[in-house]
Amino acid sequence: MQTLLPLAEKIAARLIVRHEKITVAEGSAGGLISAALLAVPGASAYFVGGAVIYTVDARRGIAGISDDDMKGIRAASEPYALLLARKVRDRHGARGTVWGLSETGAAGPTGNRYGDPAGHTCIGLVGPIERAITLRTNNADRQANMRAFAKSALELLAETIEA
Repeated sequence: MQTLLPLAEKIAARLIVRHEKITVAEGSAGGLISAALLAVPGASAYFVGGAVIYTVDARRGIAGISDDDMKGIRAASEPYALLLARKVRDRHGARGTVWGLSETGAAGPTGNRYGDPAGHTCIGLVGPIERAITLRTNNADRQANMRAFAKSALELLAETIEA
């Protein structure tokens, strides 16, 4: 958490100045992204909510992503990361919510059922700017990957809101 906190503090300060809010949906980061953002005092000024979307049932029930929405898209992909970020932002529907951030991947020690290796994740960010990235750590260490995924998601957010 200590490596994530400086990024979260930078993001918090920028979102507060801009009067913007964020929602988060994460999978293989396991809640670390949200935890980092919530560790900053005053988080209620910018953090609306979030969820760990780890299963198909959670994808359907919590994120509201139907099987029809998934046609032509697979999980742990950039198109899915953008869809998930958009859905979590829209479902929270709070006034001033500008950003949706998502992460979806395979923390390890093995890959996922879609053929992605351990250490693969896709991160999506939607708002005035939409961006998606793929990260591959080439590492099977589950906890190290979770931290790397959360760090990459926070870095993408920080870079984008500074632009």
